[in-house]
Amino acid sequence: MILQLPSLRTAFPTGLFKRLRPKKKPGRPTSRQADWPAELQGIYTRALKGHTLEQVLWGKALLDSIWLPPDPQQAREWFLIAAQAGEGAAHNMLGRCAHFGWGDKRDLAQARQHYENAARLGDLWGCYNLGICVLRGLGGPEDRSQAFRLFRHAALRGHAKSMNLLARFMEEGWETPRNPQAALEWYRRAATGGDYRGQHNYATALLAMNCGEEALFWWRQAVEEATPDILLAMQRSFARPDAPQDPALQRRVAQRLSNLAVAPAPAC
Repeated sequence: MILQLPSLRTAFPTGLFKRLRPKKKPGRPTSRQADWPAELQGIYTRALKGHTLEQVLWGKALLDSIWLPPDPQQAREWFLIAAQAGEGAAHNMLGRCAHFGWGDKRDLAQARQHYENAARLGDLWGCYNLGICVLRGLGGPEDRSQAFRLFRHAALRGHAKSMNLLARFMEEGWETPRNPQAALEWYRRAATGGDYRGQHNYATALLAMNCGEEALFWWRQAVEEATPDILLAMQRSFARPDAPQDPALQRRVAQRLSNLAVAPAPAC
């Protein structure tokens, strides 16, 4: 079976919000505020009032929104404000910034520290991202046992990508007795939870069980979000003699690979 791993609320007082602002105060966006949709307007207004979750959402908008010019440095400033107020999701986003060099230099050790803070504060994305770091030895020592505990913790609380990794551990017998049936169930949960890697892995397992049409259903769910490594794995599955044929799906996979035009991330 071809199984893939990833590549890599309450307001606080206005006076406190002002004291937590960085020396370089986050500026107002340059696009016309009057043109923003109401939801984005609301996020910005609540972020200014000190609502930490909206500060994180506003930072994300500054990273990637069709309504705003990208500004990773300003996004990082907003994440810092929310993180200083104890928002776990903000620590996770600071980890992402350090991990990928958004708004500052790339620093894997710093990324790992922020993911640890996020996980400690109960953020499931932080838990998952920390699991990836300790699984791969990014920013610190490798620790497969800790990675298993992190993925299990997040999976049991509904995090779909962690479900996919928990399934991988169960299938391979990493840090837990090998249990193919339990692995299959966790792949199914990851797939229904919307994780494209889980959808691919579940489809691959279904194909091995001669459930080709059901496998196609899950590959169709995965194709629009899948990264190049998953798209290439899907092509290899389609080439198997026992694989059912779906020309439209095969064309879409080829089209997405052509559009992405980047090298696939290495499988782990």
